[in-house]
Amino acid sequence: MENEPLIDEALKRELTALYGAGDRHYHDLSHVEAMLALAGECRRLLHDPDAVEAAIWFHDAIYDSRAKDNEAKSAALAEQKLSGRVSSERLSRIVAMIDATATHQLPQLDDEKATSDAALFLDMDLAILGAEPGAFDAYEKAVRREYGWVEEPMWRAGRAAVLKSFLARPHIFHTAEFQRRFEAQARKNVQRSLAALEAG
Repeated sequence: MENEPLIDEALKRELTALYGAGDRHYHDLSHVEAMLALAGECRRLLHDPDAVEAAIWFHDAIYDSRAKDNEAKSAALAEQKLSGRVSSERLSRIVAMIDATATHQLPQLDDEKATSDAALFLDMDLAILGAEPGAFDAYEKAVRREYGWVEEPMWRAGRAAVLKSFLARPHIFHTAEFQRRFEAQARKNVQRSLAALEAG
């Protein structure tokens, strides 16, 4: 059971179809692939790379910009699809990682190694904030398109609140690795985006 890949080819095909939905402009397969590439770069730091890879594949599987429970639904899908392929303890860690993307706060896990993996996973999800300015701007435009139904004043207020919440943290990223690589650029990008939103 534990030796088989958590995400086999059939599951990849199924998830790829979900990520290919027409209303996705950022939360699509390229976001998953970017996170998988970061997981590859950080493999030496991960205690259970396969569990992190499974969390990456599932974390945005359900995505509706009008809904408030995407993370919970994505976690439930992971639970359903991975049940029987993985120990219940490992599955609960994967589910906790996915659920944590709702707030980007570290989940309460009773295991130091699992907490470390969750921190790296959450940082991979936010790495785009620390991308070079052109890539960050493309990300911002793509997210705006996903929320195309939101009126501009509402969008500006809502998005500004999200960005301010990141800036208010002592660190945007949980891990030393991502702070070193992305923190300074992420703060510049987010401040620039916030200034543009507030300027209207």
